[in-house]
Amino acid sequence: MRYGVVRALAGGVVMLGASGLLGACGALGGNSGQVCTDTKKAFQQYVTQVRSVPAAEPAQWGQATQRLAARIDGLAKKADDAALKKALQAESQRLRAAAATVGTGDASQLSAAMNDAPARIGKACAQ
Repeated sequence: MRYGVVRALAGGVVMLGASGLLGACGALGGNSGQVCTDTKKAFQQYVTQVRSVPAAEPAQWGQATQRLAARIDGLAKKADDAALKKALQAESQRLRAAAATVGTGDASQLSAAMNDAPARIGKACAQ
């Protein structure tokens, strides 16, 4: 479970910053640029954290994923832009669902959520 998921997580975080997905955040009004930057940072910190979690401890993966979901939800509440707020709320829900399954050792939902997050969040940050 661990190495494939960590690879997917790291790849997803790289994609959040690559190709200008979050680079266009400054063009958005209000606090969207900061929220997008903080979102990228939250994902980076999550990847760093789960790299140290043993594969044999899926409950710890679930807890870390729950914390990321809560952090993304908090960022959604801060977002001034409605599209960004909606994207972050949806991402938080996906992460919560993934946390429940990864906590039992099934990383498929987490892997899918992390692979798709850059496009979903990047689209909202680039609008």
